[in-house]
Amino acid sequence: MSGGWWCAGVRWPGQAPELGWSRGGDRRVSVLAYGGGLGFRALGERHCKGARGNVCPLGAVVPGRSTGGRCAECARLDRAHSVAADTMADDPRTYRVYLAWFGPGMVKVGITGEERGAARLREQGAVAFSWLGRGPLMAARRTEEVLRAALGVPDRIPYAGKRAVRGRLPGREERAAEVAELYGRAERLEGRGWPESLERLPLEVVDQVALFGLDRAPAPVRAVRELVDGGVVAGQLVAAAGPDLHLAVDGVGVVVLDTRLITGWGLAAVPAEAVRAKAVPADAAEGTAAEGTGAAETAPAVAESDVRVPLIDIGSGGVQGGLF
Repeated sequence: MSGGWWCAGVRWPGQAPELGWSRGGDRRVSVLAYGGGLGFRALGERHCKGARGNVCPLGAVVPGRSTGGRCAECARLDRAHSVAADTMADDPRTYRVYLAWFGPGMVKVGITGEERGAARLREQGAVAFSWLGRGPLMAARRTEEVLRAALGVPDRIPYAGKRAVRGRLPGREERAAEVAELYGRAERLEGRGWPESLERLPLEVVDQVALFGLDRAPAPVRAVRELVDGGVVAGQLVAAAGPDLHLAVDGVGVVVLDTRLITGWGLAAVPAEAVRAKAVPADAAEGTAAEGTGAAETAPAVAESDVRVPLIDIGSGGVQGGLF
């Protein structure tokens, strides 16, 4: 591994998605804007992104299709210190229970730290949501378990399912009605397994379609399966939801890039002016994971809108073989 910038994936601290970058102890972000160009070339091998802000001590190579982007040891360390692992029973912070909607019949219940606001809902790509309650961690966790068992709703929904319905979402009123219906069912459980220390919050459906740009963008047709050495992704950012960036690519349509697939790769800016420096820090083209290999200098030029990585069709499961 060299001293280049490495992508840490998409974050949603506010109302716009940001790409995070790291180089040693340095950190920076690139705020993304709909309508802007975004493009990069992957170089070298993909390495483990480490855990809890620490570099992987092994510098392990990880598979291109891994959305976790960590080796087994770093994945274990990251999981052991997460809220989901239930190892933080004495956590003094306040947590919130939420109900999230991703598409018709696709609802889940979850918890997040109150100080994070709705960042967790943006990170998951929740199309609509409502808060349900607030209280100590273990009360929030207990409520989550009660609701999952009583209402038959999961705590996770696969991203493939979320992507498959984004291009054909029902209207705002129908979205809100489904969240309200679930809220009503949850409300009726109060006093029947609902912890007394969890304060119920009023129904207030927050719709994030406009925030994600899904109300203005064409439906996505394909998704990036994995990056490969020398592979190019370049296009116009038209929408984003959770870790997914929706890129309009000439001759292809809207392609979804799950940014969890780009962590651990050395990325170089592509030559086209429309996308230069939009996807990577300004100096990343000179220092990447493939530094010294000549890959950035000898690779052929690419179009302003171009995809040369394996793709899959959204919703059908069909694989587009080869590089595009």
